[in-house]
Amino acid sequence: MAEDRATLSEIATAAGVSVPTVSKVLNGRPDVAPATRRRIQDLLDRRSYTARRAPSVPGAAGLIDLVFRDLGSPWAMQILDGVEELAYRAGVGVVVSAVHGRSRSRPDRRWIEQLSKRRCDGVLLVLSDLSPSQQGQLDELGIPVVIIDPAGQPGAGIPSVGATNWSGGVAAAEHLLDLGHHRIAVIGGPPTVPCSRARVDGYRAAMNAANRKIPAGYVRHGDFTSPSGYREMNALLDLAQPPTAVFACADEMALGAYEALYERGARVPDDISIVGFDDLDSARWAAPPLTTVRQPLAEMAGMATRMLLSLVAGEGLDSHRIELATPLIVRHSTRRLA
Repeated sequence: MAEDRATLSEIATAAGVSVPTVSKVLNGRPDVAPATRRRIQDLLDRRSYTARRAPSVPGAAGLIDLVFRDLGSPWAMQILDGVEELAYRAGVGVVVSAVHGRSRSRPDRRWIEQLSKRRCDGVLLVLSDLSPSQQGQLDELGIPVVIIDPAGQPGAGIPSVGATNWSGGVAAAEHLLDLGHHRIAVIGGPPTVPCSRARVDGYRAAMNAANRKIPAGYVRHGDFTSPSGYREMNALLDLAQPPTAVFACADEMALGAYEALYERGARVPDDISIVGFDDLDSARWAAPPLTTVRQPLAEMAGMATRMLLSLVAGEGLDSHRIELATPLIVRHSTRRLA
């Protein structure tokens, strides 16, 4: 016969571990020693303690918190669509919020308080991360987290979903090399952001494999926005020997580059070929339509939501890091050199 249901802290005391360690076992986190995990699981089973389960009936109580680094970004709606579709099927509501604070890379201190008051079952973070303190607080509350496209290195055992950014960077550069371009520049995002580093590293790898030297000034960095693409494209055009092709590591930066070129009287792709990354709706409607690397944002969001709902239901995960493929979509912003 099962004993009376204990609190999380009572389970931790009985097991001789911290509350966050018990929470890790409840949420299927891998960073717990096997012997410790067995001891905790035995106590959980005997004391009838189970993780909060995601409601399966539409309209039932249940919330997940979806936290964006930037709600105004053009890809936010694709992420939201992917999350809402899965959440609706599970009968779970979605609370949408944006990061606040100096760094704009993680939620501020008040967020945990608001999360607790809302009684959210789980958290999805988009292009963001958690401080060790925040991670510890969520562990204590028993609230699982999954990160979509992490802004930093996720904490031990924190599940995340991303794209094959390095392979996408390789594909973009190889496409331009195959068209006969040698002077290929790159406009990356912030160098501290893992997805940006991976895309730029993929570009470098393709250039090195083709024995193409990258001239000084050809590696630029923006912040994924159109104004930063505009700024860095102008800087490239001011070089003594401008590139004949540019890989912009975000569609928004590619469209900013378009604007800079048009202002200078240059034509895409006649004068400079451009490749983006994301495959936003705006890429298809650009003039000319933008060749880009597709980042499957809605699919990434859906996968992250499935993982989170599994954790909320007390189930384990087959993998704590999943990357989805990034195919090259060839349109009309690149051309073969004569």
